[in-house]
Amino acid sequence: MDLGIKGRKAIVCASSRGLGKACAAALAAAGCAVTINGRDRGRLAETAAEIRAATGVEVHEVAGDLNDPQALEALFAACPEPDILVNNNGGPPPTAFADLTRDKILAALEANMLTPIALIQRALPGMAARRFGRIVNITSSSVRAPIPGLDASSGARAGLTAFVAAAARACAGRNVTINAIQPGAFYTDRIRVALAAAAGEDAAAARARREAAIPAGRFGRPEEFGALCAFLASASAGYITGQNILIDGGAFPGAF
Repeated sequence: MDLGIKGRKAIVCASSRGLGKACAAALAAAGCAVTINGRDRGRLAETAAEIRAATGVEVHEVAGDLNDPQALEALFAACPEPDILVNNNGGPPPTAFADLTRDKILAALEANMLTPIALIQRALPGMAARRFGRIVNITSSSVRAPIPGLDASSGARAGLTAFVAAAARACAGRNVTINAIQPGAFYTDRIRVALAAAAGEDAAAARARREAAIPAGRFGRPEEFGALCAFLASASAGYITGQNILIDGGAFPGAF
């Protein structure tokens, strides 16, 4: 399927691995030039080389922590006029509610709400002026159905969701959309580490137990997530905005 975005320019945050990498790879496969980002320079270079080899598109690498304003400036120096922005950032580690401190909560807000808002504010005016823009925020299924221990992450991502809801409607008339994808359990490095650390069982048993609880009977594949992101960024998705799209293999037991 031709997504109609060949030659477009995309910034994909936190994209050296996991779901961010899958999004960058899918956009590159659709013909976009991509600017990718990560804190591990070695891993970032490997991902850039992999995407270049697979797609032949232009790939820029910007190493750094997105919570550092200099990293944000570097992203826009590498891609001054993005047509597509994929907001992604790591969440805080699981923490019991009683153990959350003000500093831990503020760190979650910085990473998962304030930094994405800053990136959107930077990209949006140019997108509106050029009359094409696609912004995709990677949040979490925990925004819809909170997960114990992820309170700071869920709260910050829910804040982002509410904060941009009005902006999504305000810019729709200029062919700029803002949507969110809410991932459930995907087989990424984060899941692998969690399975390896599962108490009282080996990783295979822990995986089988976790997957049995998902109606689809398995973890999601990162490339499935990337394909959804690329569609939301496509020319055909201009009538979808302000939406929060759950992709979790049916784990959330709601009709709406």
